[in-house]
Amino acid sequence: MRNVNIKIDGIQVSVPGGSTILEAAKAVNIFIPTLCYLRDVNEIGCCRMCLVETKGGKALQAACVTPVSEGMEIFTHSPKVVEARKVNLELILSNHVTRCQTCSRSWTKCELQTLANKLGVQQVRFEGEAPYHPQDVTVSIVRDNNKCILCRRCVSVCKNRQTVGVIDAIGRGFNTVIGSPFGRSLADTPCVNCGQCVNVCPVGALHEKTETDVVWQAINDPEMHVVVQTAPAVRAALGESFGMPIGTAVTGKMVTALRMIGFDKVFDTDTAADLTIMEEANELIDRVRSGGKMPMITSCSPGWIKFCEHYFPEFLDNLSTCKSPHMMFGSIIKTYYAKKAGIDPKKIFTVSVMPCTAKKFEAKRPEMEVDGLRDVDAVITTRELADMIYDIGIDFPNLPDDVFDDPFGNASGAGVIFGATGGVMEAALRTATDILSGTSTDNIEYEEIRGFEGIKLAECTVGEVTLRAAVAHGLGNARKLLNKIKAGEIEVDFIEIMACPNGCINGGGQPIQSSDIRNWSNVSQRRAEALYREDRGMYVRKSHNNPAVKRLYKDFLGMAGGTLSHKLLHTHYHEREKYPENV
Repeated sequence: MRNVNIKIDGIQVSVPGGSTILEAAKAVNIFIPTLCYLRDVNEIGCCRMCLVETKGGKALQAACVTPVSEGMEIFTHSPKVVEARKVNLELILSNHVTRCQTCSRSWTKCELQTLANKLGVQQVRFEGEAPYHPQDVTVSIVRDNNKCILCRRCVSVCKNRQTVGVIDAIGRGFNTVIGSPFGRSLADTPCVNCGQCVNVCPVGALHEKTETDVVWQAINDPEMHVVVQTAPAVRAALGESFGMPIGTAVTGKMVTALRMIGFDKVFDTDTAADLTIMEEANELIDRVRSGGKMPMITSCSPGWIKFCEHYFPEFLDNLSTCKSPHMMFGSIIKTYYAKKAGIDPKKIFTVSVMPCTAKKFEAKRPEMEVDGLRDVDAVITTRELADMIYDIGIDFPNLPDDVFDDPFGNASGAGVIFGATGGVMEAALRTATDILSGTSTDNIEYEEIRGFEGIKLAECTVGEVTLRAAVAHGLGNARKLLNKIKAGEIEVDFIEIMACPNGCINGGGQPIQSSDIRNWSNVSQRRAEALYREDRGMYVRKSHNNPAVKRLYKDFLGMAGGTLSHKLLHTHYHEREKYPENV
């Protein structure tokens, strides 16, 4: 597209046609404040914080939605613009509950507070009303409309990106609130607990339901043996909570911190990811050979599972019966590990550190227990772990590295890449191709299913068998893919679906990056690179070669897909209430 020549604050700028004023200003490092704007998520110009003046224009323009035109002259900090922004910000603040000291976002993470500091707003000239709204507390997410600024980011990501659409603006004018139909709690809607609404909220109106108090109680109970496991995506993002660069893998420091917190054993969920691949690959090969229900769809993402139960129940039989890795691990910890360590499983308290708010819901599902023992007793997010580290004053960036405990201290590179979209598929193909061919294949880098394209297709031929694979991330893309399969437009054998856009690295429980960072850099890409670097540096890169998993089958489970494996590692799902189509 042809470039357009404009002038911003006296600076000549040439930018691609179709660029917005905001994008043009960023190209020459001119700051324009934003609040509701989030690139590719919410571009509606409703907060009016990005107002600018144009030469000859009668009204101020929202820079985030106004395209540039040839010869346009723009003023980003004229007296008229500065006053308008301050008035708008003060109006927002006048109706905002300012209990900042106890807010989950605090001033360092709150975009509203940051903006007030940048614009020099030290007092509010308007006395607004702040009507009380009761909190909506679900098993995974807490919604507090007392802090909501009506930016509509959460509405947009839920409705447009995830195509779930269980929240929207209700009412008009001063009475507008963000809520669910008929005033329902999120718990009484087809919300899938993915937490993407939390990730995009600029203030503290949305956050996960914390379980840190329960975890501290267990740690401080001398009768309990408390075991923690950490998902692969956690290590790629935890450091961000302590000022470390995005994309820094902090595996060793994380293990050290968990020991200092007081966990009795620190295990790696990556090992359980390898176990999942063993069961899932066996299930896939069995379906291929026996003419079972196809295509088979992965079951690692609990947000996707609940979405399927609500919106695509006709695909429930296509779901792998495998539990997700951390639920498998919880079951193994309370059986195999308990027996090996000589500990009463009733005295073992299992904690999962996950990048995901939906894991909280998953852990509470009635299906997730064996012989009356819950697989996982508590789930905390990456953010909650960071809070626990802060609570006891650990200097995280300067910690020495430590390693995970045996007998689950070794994982493969295939387990590590579970955290990125396409990672589960790649890990499964690494194992399935070896099993089908009867040899160890050298090519284990499946580049065609990596990256952040919404839907990816690939074929893998082994001998006389060709596996047609599909990968989708984000529930909007999942909906598109499944509709294409229903319409007969695509034929595949194996599908990986992750509820969160870009996979677990962008899970609803990961450290929140402000729009100033998300709008202009690819956070997910940098986190994914951390996982792929760790994979490339590992000695074992295929799940079926993991010595801990081999020993587990030899000493305890017997065989993949066997009777004991099905009892401990597999489950079932069921149809749920469905709202009318949202899209």
